[in-house]
Amino acid sequence: MSESSAEAVTDVAAAAVASAAGNWRKAGIAGVAIGVVAAGAAAGVAIERLTVGRGMRSKARLALDSTGPYGSLRGTPGKAYADDGTELYYEVDDIEQDVTFTPRRRRLFGRKAPAPVTVVFSHGYCLNQDSWHFQRAALRGVVRTVHWDQRSHGRSGRGVAQSTDGTPVTIDQLGRDLKAVIDAAAPEGSVVLVGHSMGGMTVMALADQYPELIRDRVVAVALVGTSSGRLGEVNFGLPVAGVNAVRRVLPGVLKALGQQAALVERGRRATADLFAGIIKRYSFASRDVDPAIARFAERMIEGTPIDVVAEFYPAFTDHDKTEALAHFADMPVLVLAGVGDMVTPSEHSEAIADLLPDAELVLVPDAGHLVMLERPEVVMDRLADLLMRAGAVPAGATVGGYGSTSSTAQPG
Repeated sequence: MSESSAEAVTDVAAAAVASAAGNWRKAGIAGVAIGVVAAGAAAGVAIERLTVGRGMRSKARLALDSTGPYGSLRGTPGKAYADDGTELYYEVDDIEQDVTFTPRRRRLFGRKAPAPVTVVFSHGYCLNQDSWHFQRAALRGVVRTVHWDQRSHGRSGRGVAQSTDGTPVTIDQLGRDLKAVIDAAAPEGSVVLVGHSMGGMTVMALADQYPELIRDRVVAVALVGTSSGRLGEVNFGLPVAGVNAVRRVLPGVLKALGQQAALVERGRRATADLFAGIIKRYSFASRDVDPAIARFAERMIEGTPIDVVAEFYPAFTDHDKTEALAHFADMPVLVLAGVGDMVTPSEHSEAIADLLPDAELVLVPDAGHLVMLERPEVVMDRLADLLMRAGAVPAGATVGGYGSTSSTAQPG
């Protein structure tokens, strides 16, 4: 990265704060905090440039992109349409019809024929359906699954209400989007709902607005690294003064950045190394994550346009679906989180479990927000158990290999 690029990043941050708060002086401690971050980022990248060539880092990223198979799984494509006309992209992995099982395995699982169940996976903020790579690989041919991209994410269309009318995104809207996907991809039979982060909030919003669907068709729920509310209190691992400063100006900063999307996207590309470090810090907690997995997460997050990032952020402050959790009280529920999650801290999962005393609560040590990528073996083990309890897994079925994300493991 050149020195001029580093200066450009600082200028973009300064301009954004000036637009949001008037000018640096009016921004007060918040302005100072963001100014320090911007200057520190430029300096940090400049120092790194002295030790590792930009070209070498670019080649390393390309090598990881070409060798890592993560996100390469594809299913039968389909489209659903939200109530505002937004096109929602989904893929279906159907169950194998000619699978035979041994008597011994039939006794183990206690069921000769599976219930007709579809497992619907909802992804988180700034991600896409490929974030469930390991779980998708493990369940292929075992149970019918649906993976979809939330509006304005992945292969789904830009939110019509947002791009045309300027209507703010709400978690309730995402719940209605999920209903449209279920209607199109799984119109009949039982359903298991699996949601990570924003995807878990989407599941709660679905329950809040369509309790009859939950009562009549949903047989199990998995809530991974998510929250039922009070996200405005999350400190993101920052000291009190710092988090208060960020809370005051971040919505305005994001809005200003979203209005300068083309400039900001150029800045993001120029500072790929800086953003890679930030993404890794807030996605993973362990030090031995496979570099290809870290790069995979970067690609998903980098693929989310800055105006979409800005558009969705305010919805989380307003999110409160605590009462909707009661709709899950009479079914198998898995609540799972990484202990090192700084985005939706594990305390939020504990709060959900407190309201669902029969739910299984799993707190994964040495794991962060993207726990399904960082510790897929734990997530898949508990998810497989949930599917068995819901009667969704066929007799004698065993989930496939789902790999490991340690730096010593081979991809896939």
